[in-house]
Amino acid sequence: MTDQTENSAVGVTGPVDKLAGRTGDQAGGRTGHAWPKMSGFEAARLDDADDAWPMRPWILAAICAVAGLAFYHLVEGTFTARNSAVTAGLAAFVAVSSLSFALGVERRRWTWAAGFSLFWGAVIGFIMWRIAGYAHDGHYGAWPVFSAILAALIATPFFQTRRDVAADRRYWKLWQLPYARLHNHAWNDAVIGAAGVVFAGITLLLLLLIGGMFNTIGIKFISKLMEEGWFIAPLAGAGFGGAVGLLRERDRLVSVMQRLVMVTLSVLAPVLAVAAVMFLLSLLGTGLGPLWASGFSASVMMLLAAVAAVLLANAVIGNVAEDSARNPILLYCAAVLAAAVLPFAVIAAAAMLMRIGQYGWTPERLWGAVAVLVALGYGVIGVYAVARGRAGFAAVLRPLQQILAIKVMVLAALLALPLVDFGGVSARSQVARLKSGTVSAEEFDWTAMAFDYGPTGRTMLQQMVDGKAGPKGAWGQSAKAALAADNRWSSRNEVKAVTSTPLEQRMRILPDGAAMPDGLVAKLKSDRVCESSYMCAAYIVADNQAIILSQYGEGHSVTQQSYVKNEAGAWRADFQEPGRASDKQPDLKTADIRLETVTRKQLLVDGTAQQLFE
Repeated sequence: MTDQTENSAVGVTGPVDKLAGRTGDQAGGRTGHAWPKMSGFEAARLDDADDAWPMRPWILAAICAVAGLAFYHLVEGTFTARNSAVTAGLAAFVAVSSLSFALGVERRRWTWAAGFSLFWGAVIGFIMWRIAGYAHDGHYGAWPVFSAILAALIATPFFQTRRDVAADRRYWKLWQLPYARLHNHAWNDAVIGAAGVVFAGITLLLLLLIGGMFNTIGIKFISKLMEEGWFIAPLAGAGFGGAVGLLRERDRLVSVMQRLVMVTLSVLAPVLAVAAVMFLLSLLGTGLGPLWASGFSASVMMLLAAVAAVLLANAVIGNVAEDSARNPILLYCAAVLAAAVLPFAVIAAAAMLMRIGQYGWTPERLWGAVAVLVALGYGVIGVYAVARGRAGFAAVLRPLQQILAIKVMVLAALLALPLVDFGGVSARSQVARLKSGTVSAEEFDWTAMAFDYGPTGRTMLQQMVDGKAGPKGAWGQSAKAALAADNRWSSRNEVKAVTSTPLEQRMRILPDGAAMPDGLVAKLKSDRVCESSYMCAAYIVADNQAIILSQYGEGHSVTQQSYVKNEAGAWRADFQEPGRASDKQPDLKTADIRLETVTRKQLLVDGTAQQLFE
């Protein structure tokens, strides 16, 4: 696709929408004359084929208000109900279909928008229904939903562009759609959607202000309404729908603002381009070691850098050649950013592979690998476009971006569907590491197997309980404890109680020769003190007082808690003296621990001790 063809697509009634001297809608059977403008309403449509629709804001506000009310009643109590999968799916269907319709509908071919929004609402609703019942405790795995939403977001501008050029048979293939119009729809959808969310928030804040005003004179009706979800949900929906309707009727102005934003962002391209070059050159001297040891997730950092590079490069090159920056420095920087995506993606892939080698697969790492794969794909086309087009790389890059977007949309939709079980892949990977001895039973994440990896994870745990996988002793007890837990939080405690060394074996009793007072160990176990600690120490101050020190691992700080025995002979934590963490990081196994008498100054008020003074 050349820039000349793209340019014909950007005009509101350019040649791309003409067939035999008629506009696209004339070819479809319409007269082509604009609808008469309603008195008191002015539209500023980007495409002259889209008539003014004065009732759009009211219609969309009503639809989103009803959807908001329905969504509220569906999700109310859903997260505590065990049989919430159906209601979660219905809630997702209502939310996605209404929002998609609000963002994508036009007066012409509005039935297309209805069908498109209902389709994606049904798809994402189905996915939500599936994952709501996937985990044992109803924990919602968000990644498949995010993947489906990404697919729907990419599909929306493709649908809008296909609707616009429906009469022109040259554009029946997605990869042949006019790039400029497609790209403009994508940006406008983002701007209008974000503005709708902001307007809905402002609407709620305004109501809070009004409620506060009336509160000052003793009228609390509005404030009480703002505490009710059934009132807030439709109000927010109406605010969003109304704002989207108003802005869509003035999308020519939105397009101008969008272009202004892109011009502003393009100024940042040299900053990131120079930083990217310096960073990559620095790696030649330092190697990747400092990056791995930085404490940050290298793969996430590199993927974010790649996303920023793509965003700023597109801000420079624009939708068509006429939109592209004229400054050659900006164009060269955009080329650098397009090419820099590939090394960023390669580093992210290396970091991901190293992490997988250390800790195995998890659903999060599988989704991360997909993101890295997409980044590598963009990096390849970026380098190819720069190598082939050089100064004119933008003309090569634009159609390749369109093809890649189609592939990402299809991939995201497929991965969101229950075709590949990421939980099952993760469960088998983790159990393989356990069997090989790469990870010990104490360090193994039994809770994730029971609650995050779906039916496959629980099936493999049951096999351990039955003695069909691994030694029945230690593994079977841990697996049984994880399966018996009602939720992931209690599961960690139950498994820890099975796998951890008994408290008596991890407890130093000081001073030397002292004996643990009766009932104190039982109280510590009851309070779960030292339950997850690597080492504990009990300093016996007197028969009725002890100081408990705990350390969660080598190199960790030490915390302390005082326990006293009351007159009834029962031990209790002394919360009058809260535990304190030391700045140093000793090892409780070998540290010198003693009790000293010190002289101190303390402020007294009516004989009551206040803050320690010295």
